[in-house]
Amino acid sequence: MPKIKLLNIVGARPQIIKSSAISRAIRQHFSDEIDEILVHTGQHYDKELSEVFFDELEIHKPDYNLGVGSGPHGWQTGMMMAGIEEVLLRDKPDCVVLYGDTNSTLAGAVAASKQHFPVIHIEAGLRSFNKIMPEELNRIMSDHSSTLLFAPTNAAFKNLINEGFRPENSPPYAIDNPKIYLTGDIMYDNSLHFAELAERKKASLLKQMSLEREKFVLVTIHRDLNTDNRDRLSAILSALKELAEENMMPFVMPFHPRTMNILKKELRDLFSVLRSCGYIRIIPPVSYLEMTLLEKTCRLIITDSGGVQKESHFFRKPCLVLRKETEWIELVINGTVKLVDADPQMIRDEFTGLMLASDRLEYPGFYGDGRAAEFILREILLFLNK
Repeated sequence: MPKIKLLNIVGARPQIIKSSAISRAIRQHFSDEIDEILVHTGQHYDKELSEVFFDELEIHKPDYNLGVGSGPHGWQTGMMMAGIEEVLLRDKPDCVVLYGDTNSTLAGAVAASKQHFPVIHIEAGLRSFNKIMPEELNRIMSDHSSTLLFAPTNAAFKNLINEGFRPENSPPYAIDNPKIYLTGDIMYDNSLHFAELAERKKASLLKQMSLEREKFVLVTIHRDLNTDNRDRLSAILSALKELAEENMMPFVMPFHPRTMNILKKELRDLFSVLRSCGYIRIIPPVSYLEMTLLEKTCRLIITDSGGVQKESHFFRKPCLVLRKETEWIELVINGTVKLVDADPQMIRDEFTGLMLASDRLEYPGFYGDGRAAEFILREILLFLNK
């Protein structure tokens, strides 16, 4: 039987990392059955947020880099769609695999479904129930353009059912007769795989930054609802500075370029105050392995990232989320994640509560057995070989 041709589409840092689990599983278990074509849209286009990850995670370089870059949503998505369509018509893959909720995901879903290539969506069914967020619209439209939908959690699986997807559907599967699965999370696969590698390759990072295990807080802020609103960003960072000083604990902040630009241009006085604080460590974006080590060795995580929320659970760390809602509602119900928005008092109260309760928190196995990528690829092969 000839190999199937699988087109992987990535464009942003989290998708590059997610795709590594699928790529690794193909190399280790399915190399005789699957050929992978990797398309990088260039949504994140600078070396620190793109090329370095392919090198560090030992993923083969993209077969195509569309080089689209940053821009308004409509322009960026349209340019990606045009580039992806060219690749689809040239290579004629058997299926198109998409990840998460970025403009690259949406562009791949629309381009592939309109050309009648089966769309496979990994991380299907996630919902924040806030359609003001561009990511929420991307999720919904990508799911409803897909033939196979792999939901990482029970909550995500139930969301798909609530939107009309039927788990009892029988083959042959198609965009009008899709199949939904509960799979576990490929990022849990990655965390298990890369945690040991991070300890071996990046352990010197803690010494370089004068950090002690379990004695620092990790902070990431990148979503536009926080970075593009100077009042929200100022409120968040002012509250974190006070907590760092009161607890005499380093707060390590590997900031996205968007966050740094706003600080330097719109909040110069606050930026100066933060840089003069002995407990605030603002650093450039770190590599995936470095981030893995920081997550594994910190005391608590503060973030607006969906991926980092999950990773906090993988590494058994309490987490404050700088948003009003989350796609990972099971973590909030579990009590290990607290939604604090940009409210300084909520940030303070929940930080104190989690620090006090950290030894009593539990981290159930919501995200599978660490072999989600293998399961996904087996189901893709079953679908395409029927």
